Amino acid sequence: MAITGSWQVWAILSAVFAALTAIFAKVGVENVNSDFATLIRTVVILVVLAGLVLALGETQPLGSISRRTYLFLILSGLATGASWLCYFRAMKLGNASQVAPIDKLSVVLVAVFGVAFLGEQLNWANWLGILLIAGGALLVTLRI
Repeated sequence: MAITGSWQVWAILSAVFAALTAIFAKVGVENVNSDFATLIRTVVILVVLAGLVLALGETQPLGSISRRTYLFLILSGLATGASWLCYFRAMKLGNASQVAPIDKLSVVLVAVFGVAFLGEQLNWANWLGILLIAGGALLVTLRI
């Protein structure tokens, strides 16, 4: 399998870019309203993704997409928007080193939601890892 087909490589790259997002966001919201900062970020993402999809020829007819798919993509977009608004507001008010770990509790929630709603199976080691992630995220936020 080519390296570009490895989910692990893409997941690591996602983590690297998410870390950079936190640092860039913290600096970026210093002198601007957090909601307006989120708008600027969203426009940049829209332009870059539109260019990428067009350049790679990855468009498809809108009619070929099911209503169910549209529904869940719209819900995902709404959740993403809400997450970004909350994230930028938190970055405006808090320290990046405290906000980002709490934001990453989404990892714990995804595991719980995956089991509850998608029927995914986790073993005891997986649950232990989830508990350690949750505990670690909370410990990083403490200022003793």
